[in-house]
Amino acid sequence: MYGDEIHLWLHRIRAERLQHEAHEAPRPDRRSRRTRPARARALRARVGWTLVEVGLRLATPRLPQSGLTARFDH
Repeated sequence: MYGDEIHLWLHRIRAERLQHEAHEAPRPDRRSRRTRPARARALRARVGWTLVEVGLRLATPRLPQSGLTARFDH
C-alpha cells in the first residue's frame, strides 16, 4: 500500500529532474539534408532500395518449379 505511493512520488521527482535537465541541455546543431553531398545521398538511396528488394524477395514465398511453370519463365 505505502510502497505504491512512494514509487509514484519517486517517479514524479525523477521525471521532473529529467525534464529540467533536458531543457537546460545545449542542443546540437543539426545538419540539414542538403549539406550532405549529392553522391552520398544517391548512394544511400540506392543501397536502401536494394535492401528493400532483397527483403521483398526473402518475404515472398517461392512457387514450386514444375514442368508447366518452367516453360513460361523463359
